[in-house]
Amino acid sequence: MLGGEMGSEREDLEIEMESLVSSSQSAIKTPPIEIHHNVSLSNVSISWTLSRLLEQLWKSVKVVIFTVKINLLLPFGPTSVILHYLTKNHGLVFFFSLIGIAPLAERLGYVTEQLAFYTGPTVGGLLNATFGNATEMIIAIYALKNGMIRVVQQSLLGSILSNMLLVLGCAFFAGGIVHSEKDQVFNKAAAVVNSGLLLMAVMGLLFPAVLHFTHSEVQYGKSEVSLSRFSSCVMLVAYASYLVFQLKSHRNLYSPIDEEERQNEDDPDEVEVPELGQWEAISWLAVLTIWISILSEYLVNAIEGASDSLNLPVAFISVILLPIVGNAAEHASAIMFAMKDKLDITLGVAIGSSTQISMFVIPFCVVVGWIMGKRMDLNFQLFETATLFITVLVVAFMLQQNILFDHASVIFFILSFAGIIFT
Repeated sequence: MLGGEMGSEREDLEIEMESLVSSSQSAIKTPPIEIHHNVSLSNVSISWTLSRLLEQLWKSVKVVIFTVKINLLLPFGPTSVILHYLTKNHGLVFFFSLIGIAPLAERLGYVTEQLAFYTGPTVGGLLNATFGNATEMIIAIYALKNGMIRVVQQSLLGSILSNMLLVLGCAFFAGGIVHSEKDQVFNKAAAVVNSGLLLMAVMGLLFPAVLHFTHSEVQYGKSEVSLSRFSSCVMLVAYASYLVFQLKSHRNLYSPIDEEERQNEDDPDEVEVPELGQWEAISWLAVLTIWISILSEYLVNAIEGASDSLNLPVAFISVILLPIVGNAAEHASAIMFAMKDKLDITLGVAIGSSTQISMFVIPFCVVVGWIMGKRMDLNFQLFETATLFITVLVVAFMLQQNILFDHASVIFFILSFAGIIFT
């Protein structure tokens, strides 16, 4: 009996051991099946994520690159780089670089506007102030690096004059033709503030020129640069205070004069929705800035060679060609808004851009030159300074009324700029 019971217990133990071994083996064999399942799921998720990223990337490229006709000029940029290494023809390199920068400047403004949807009005205003004239700033920095101080001065002066004379005159002239049956009005308070800032900037540019031409310097050459650097720091602080005034403390002062009437109109164009995401806009901002920087280097290096090969003075290239190409997008938008009877936006583009250049870009270039060890100053020579002073006075006087002036005054703006070109 005992032997039978022992045998049955052994059999039971062997059965239990076999069941444990089989269960352990099945447990060992099961994980690879689960791992394989997880791997397949991860591969599917990765492929889905990649397809989503590629789809989003294509959508972003389509919005930024293929929606505007001016981007047909984009191939001129790479062509200028190729010509630089193949032909060494400075005239062609300058011409192709100049044309290739124009669509990039327009797209940079568009991407900045898209980013302003996410950053709010204060940071958006700072972004517009910084990147609205980014092309001029980049070209000026490369010119400073090469010691071409007169090119920097004349290109920035040309930007101010083209905005205040050519752009403002053409915009008001086009708006007057389209809306000839009524008087176009604009916000006088905002125009007066911008005019006051422009007069302040002209005073900052006037003192170094007066110091130079009256020969009253204590240390010849050094006092002029020191006064320019001090004035630049003061102008930068004043411009920062202006941004606080415009974007925070007195925001209602810059509201359009007929805003309530326009809010009652059923215009679907007034409702703006961002076309790019926040990180998409930041990425495009970086890409466009880098590409503009590359083309600006080739452009600046080819200025003197282009002047010799094309028989054009460097002053003409700096005052006329560089500003018109760098501000081409702003010029077109100012005229378009004037034709839509939105003169407040037109003034914000034309006069506001001139204010940014005179109160921010020019002092910024002086400070950058100070850091680089370049003797960049605010002495724009007698003729340039007098031209800027008279221009600001005329525009400030014309903007004292909040009704658009007659066509004779507008044509005077355009002819004045033409006279500067021939001079």
